[in-house]
Amino acid sequence: MNTARILIIEDEKKISDVITAYLEKEGFTVDTAQTGDDGLRKLMDCPDLVILDLMLPDMDGEDICRIIRGSSDVPVIMLTAKSREHDKLNGFSAGADDYIVKPFSPKELVARVRARLRKTLTGNSSTLSFNQGRLLIDTLRHEAILEQRPLTLTPTEFKLLLAFVNNIQRPLSREQLIAIVQGYDFSGTDRTVDAHIKNLRRKIEKDAGSPEFIRTVYGVGYVFIGIPDEK
Repeated sequence: MNTARILIIEDEKKISDVITAYLEKEGFTVDTAQTGDDGLRKLMDCPDLVILDLMLPDMDGEDICRIIRGSSDVPVIMLTAKSREHDKLNGFSAGADDYIVKPFSPKELVARVRARLRKTLTGNSSTLSFNQGRLLIDTLRHEAILEQRPLTLTPTEFKLLLAFVNNIQRPLSREQLIAIVQGYDFSGTDRTVDAHIKNLRRKIEKDAGSPEFIRTVYGVGYVFIGIPDEK
């Protein structure tokens, strides 16, 4: 039986219901969202794969895919009526792993879901290691371990940490972090993000004045400077 969790972001309920029925028949656990904003919130539950419609009522699917790629390597299959070559190229440029044009075969979609998950599970470890094993992050269990001691992180702190490690040496602005962690339409302020990062740093840094993992980039935001260990 499959244990993978699939998130469908699709505003047409009939299509979403058909996909859900086929996936659940194969044993997958399925969650659905009819708007981009709702989809981004449900990404906090860390699904194993996302099926993403490009034409949503509140956001462009390509923008959603870019936000996802800012914090996660979760496989994304785009599902859309756009069939022109440059549309497909734009989808892949935004970070999609696969692209299916409507109308489509639900059985083919299930087969592609299986193939993508198989490739992901065989090609990637769920545990990330940094600074000679000093910091370990299990992306499936949502656990972080510092010097062999489990860290107590809030869901937001873990999301921030995951966003940073997926963008090593790439500065992230406060606006990007808000979109990644809280959703596209989050109405909080920069101070909200700063407060969460301050708490995260307090838990993973020995010396805030000489950080090993998260450094402030003045005028820009923050950057993860931890050194990945070779697998």
